[in-house]
Amino acid sequence: MAKKFDGVIEAVRYKNGQIVVVRAFERRGAAFSDRVLLDRRELLDRLKKGKKYVVGKRTELMAGTFEVQEKSLQVREQNGREVISTRADAVHDELEQAPVF
Repeated sequence: MAKKFDGVIEAVRYKNGQIVVVRAFERRGAAFSDRVLLDRRELLDRLKKGKKYVVGKRTELMAGTFEVQEKSLQVREQNGREVISTRADAVHDELEQAPVF
């Protein structure tokens, strides 16, 4: 994928329709970090600062190469609260095709 992204979310944990924590890789210059855990607040802060995150997985034995979805995460206002989702019509936090851990 030629488009740049700042992080790849590998897995997610939900509680009551909200993200609790995500397991991700973050861009560090030309390379990517080891796995990091980001809670909902940290992820929300990064998205509000304009960082682009996508759902995907690391290609085995290929270091910084990922298989990612075309849709990036977005923050929307829904009924007075913020929703993190890959879908425009989501009513709660939802990352399509991200496995739950």
